[in-house]
Amino acid sequence: MKKDYWILFLFVVAKFVLQYSLIAPEYELQRDEYLHLDQGYHLAFGYLSVPPVTSWFAWLIRILGGSVFWVKFFPALFGALTMVVVWKIIEELKGSLFAKVLASLGILFSILLRLNTLFQPNSLEVLLWTLFFYILIKYINTEKVKWLYWAGIIFGFGVLNKYNIAFLALGFIPALLISDQRRIFSNKHVYGAAFLTLIIVLPNLIWQYNNHFPVVHHMKELSERQLVNVNRFDFLKSQALFFIGVAFVIVAGLYALLFDSSFKKYRFFFWGYLMTIALFMYFRAKDYYAIGLYPVYVAFGAAYLGVLLDKGWKRFLKPICILHPVILFIPQYNLLFPNKSPEFIVSHQDQYKKYGLLRWEDGKDHPIHQDFADMLGWKELAQKVDKEYSGLSKTGNTLVLCDNYGQAGAINYYSKLGIKAVSFNADYINWFDLSKKYKNLIRVKDRPEDELEKTGAFFKKSLLVGSVTNPFARENGTVIFGFKEAKIDIRNRLEDEIKEIKWRINR
Repeated sequence: MKKDYWILFLFVVAKFVLQYSLIAPEYELQRDEYLHLDQGYHLAFGYLSVPPVTSWFAWLIRILGGSVFWVKFFPALFGALTMVVVWKIIEELKGSLFAKVLASLGILFSILLRLNTLFQPNSLEVLLWTLFFYILIKYINTEKVKWLYWAGIIFGFGVLNKYNIAFLALGFIPALLISDQRRIFSNKHVYGAAFLTLIIVLPNLIWQYNNHFPVVHHMKELSERQLVNVNRFDFLKSQALFFIGVAFVIVAGLYALLFDSSFKKYRFFFWGYLMTIALFMYFRAKDYYAIGLYPVYVAFGAAYLGVLLDKGWKRFLKPICILHPVILFIPQYNLLFPNKSPEFIVSHQDQYKKYGLLRWEDGKDHPIHQDFADMLGWKELAQKVDKEYSGLSKTGNTLVLCDNYGQAGAINYYSKLGIKAVSFNADYINWFDLSKKYKNLIRVKDRPEDELEKTGAFFKKSLLVGSVTNPFARENGTVIFGFKEAKIDIRNRLEDEIKEIKWRINR
């Protein structure tokens, strides 16, 4: 193995060690992770919320035992592989060992550490974007058509992972057209590669068609409820912070692409960045949607600085460049990750408040970060539901119905009784087992409201069982009701509700 690769291997090891040290044992999984894990039990070519690739890894996690170790392994792996691909890009650019180390530090100590703690499509998305850019650079350097087909394969799987990759195409196709590389479109193999992408994506397109294109409803709902509130200035500010340790490297990369003759054949990457960011801003996209853009520009900048700083007195700037991402990461490590207990955060409120880290989406300050609060209380909920279920299930089939997908997924993950909780929320709407006649119901509610009176009227016995009491949990106050001996066939009411919700989704 080359000496360079031993250094890369050490970076990969450091990546895994860091990822597993960023979450204190007090914290559990995050609500989205529970949904994605449950998709592994319901394999399909599409879901209401995401394309299918995440479910394939969820299925694999289940085969491997389903432990938290494996849940966290795959996003960490995707992050490590992103670093490897950036290393290979710099090799393709004939960059120095200094450039590779600088870029690796920049990728290691970046927003990817936070992204790679969660089992979501985002970690694989960044890897696939970076890999696509690497393949594009390989084609430009070699003009071998095999790289076009590899690009088609990667883009196809990118679509099956997250539809957000469409922004890559929308930004870079016009960038190629206005550059000297426009001749790529005269190569018939480009269209062969596009056809290969279509073949890969086709099962998901058929699924979308057969299910009345729920992605349209999802995007409309996202736009109306979340994206409409996105501040474009905040979007730009976040872009500067995602890779703050090597922000100067990214700027150097953009400069080199525009002005340095040795990077001329890659100049379309400059325009591609501007166009893609402009599209994200126009559609008020969430700031993290653009993260996949940056690793390749870290590679360009590091390769450029490797040459620029290799002359005269500038060599003395190399250690400063190397130390910069490390030094800037130290305060981030202490503030931005769930590696401190909730009690520690509460006892050190001031240092978190001054950076606005305790402000939730409701605009108010809370005891701990919103993201951290979303990783608490789930085990408690599952244990209390298990306790009630063990009693009710002795008298007949018991349905566990939750208000949101986080509650349903967490109960399914932590239950010791093999409970399959469902919800009218997200993909759970398709996972009701209506073949059973349910005699009892456990209802998990965000708020108690008048549940005992409303639902209790259809059962002989009803009881407030308990609630989530963890004061730091976002689910604090979530209430559990038990209803015994139904007076009606619950399935009829479930079918009516499911039809109504699906009608709203498909209209």
